[in-house]
Amino acid sequence: MTAAAGVRERYLAEFRAFAGNGAGRAPAWLRELREGAIARFAELGFPTTKQEEWRFTSVAPIAETPFVLARRSAAPAVRLREDLAGLLPAETAGRRLVFVNGRYDAALSATDALPAAVTAGSLAAACEREPELVQAHLGRCAGDARNAFTALNTAFLDDGAFVRVPADQAVETPLHVLFVTLPDPDAPPVVTHPRNLVVVDAGASAVVVETYITLGPGVHWTNAVTELLVGPEARLEYGRVQRESREAYHVAATFSRQDRDSRLALHPVALGAGLARHDIGTVLAGRGASLVLNGLYLLGGRQHADHHTVIDHAQPHCESHEYFNGVLDDHAHGVFNGRIIVRPGAQRTDSKQTNHNLLLSTEARADSQPQLEIYADDVKCTHGSTVGPIDETQLYYLCSRGLSPEAARDLLTYGFATEILNRLEAAEVRAHLDELVRAWLAHGAARRAA
Repeated sequence: MTAAAGVRERYLAEFRAFAGNGAGRAPAWLRELREGAIARFAELGFPTTKQEEWRFTSVAPIAETPFVLARRSAAPAVRLREDLAGLLPAETAGRRLVFVNGRYDAALSATDALPAAVTAGSLAAACEREPELVQAHLGRCAGDARNAFTALNTAFLDDGAFVRVPADQAVETPLHVLFVTLPDPDAPPVVTHPRNLVVVDAGASAVVVETYITLGPGVHWTNAVTELLVGPEARLEYGRVQRESREAYHVAATFSRQDRDSRLALHPVALGAGLARHDIGTVLAGRGASLVLNGLYLLGGRQHADHHTVIDHAQPHCESHEYFNGVLDDHAHGVFNGRIIVRPGAQRTDSKQTNHNLLLSTEARADSQPQLEIYADDVKCTHGSTVGPIDETQLYYLCSRGLSPEAARDLLTYGFATEILNRLEAAEVRAHLDELVRAWLAHGAARRAA
C-alpha cells in the first residue's frame, strides 16, 4: 500500500467510525451528502505540489499527521469566558455564537440582542429543527468536485453556524461567530471541520464576523467551509479573521452566491497558523450584483499563507472589486492566485483586481498570479500585482521629519495594512482589526529590537 493510499484509508476508517457514532441518526439526505463527499475524497486524495492549483503549497504535513476528530471540551465555561475576554470587541454581548472544538457552546453564546425574526445558532440544531430549510441551502454553492478539503469537510459535517436573516430584516450591529480550538499537547493532534451557512433573504441586510483562535499550546488542524447566500437586493458585510497559533494548520473555503442587485463585501484577514490555505469562490449569479473582496495577510517567522480566489461573473451588469494586501516579514511566504471569469453574455461587467505585497525582510517571499478569463466583448476589466520592499523615498521623507527608521517603517507598514481595513463599513469591526494590526506591528518591532 502506498503512503497516499494509507492516508486515504485512515480517513475512510475515521468516517466509518464517525458515521456509526451518532452521525448515523442524521436525516437520509444528510447521510447521502456525507457519503457522496467521502467517496469524492477517496477518489481525490490530498493534493500535491504537482497540481497547478497547489504548486506553491505543500499539504504533506497535514496528510502525514495522524489527526483525530476533536471531542467536546470539558473545560468549564467560566474559565473559557475569562480566556475569551479581550479576544472579541466588548460590544459583542448578546450577539455572538461560540463554538469550542467545533461544537456549539450555548453557555458562551448569546443572541438576545438580535432581532427576534433572525435565526442564529447551531447548524446541527437547525438540521433537526428546520431540516427542509437547511437542505434547500446546504451545499448549494460549495461544490467539492475538485477540492478534497471541502469534500472532507462535507463528509465529517457535524456542526457550525447557521444564520438566516429573513426578507427585509436588518442586523445592523455585527454578529460574531467565534471558533475556539483547545488542543491538548499530551494527546494526539485534533482536527475540526466547521461548516457555516449564512442566508440573507431578499431585501435583508447583515454584518457577520467569523473568527478562529487557539487557546493553549499544541498542534491542531482546522478545515472550515462557509457558504454565503445573498438574496435579491440583499446586503451582507462579512469579515473573516484567522488568528490561530503558529502550531496550527488552517485550511478553509468560502463560497458565495449573489442574486440580482445584491451587495456583498467579504473581508478575509489572515494573521495566524503556521500553514494556511483559503480558497474563495464567488458567483455573481444575478444581474446587477456587486462584490467587494478585500483581503489582508500579515505573516512573520516561517508562516505560509495561500489565498486562491475565483470571481465568476455569470450575469451582465455586475461589478467586482478585489483588493488583497500582504505584509511579509522574516522567512514568511505569501501566495495569491486571483482568477476572474466573465461568462459569455455577461456584458457590461466591471471588474478590478489588485494584489500588493510588502516585503519587510530579504528572506520573505511572495508569489502573485492575477488572472483574467473574458468571454464577453463589452466589459471593463483590469488586474495587477506588485511585490517589493518599503519605498526608500517614503522612508527617507518620514525620517527627515524626525521619525526614527523603525518608527517610519512601522508607520508605512501600518498605512499599507489600513488601506484594506478602511474599506470595512462596520466601525466596530474596523476598530477591532486595527488593534490586531497594531499588536502585530508591535510584536515585530519587539522581536527586531531583541
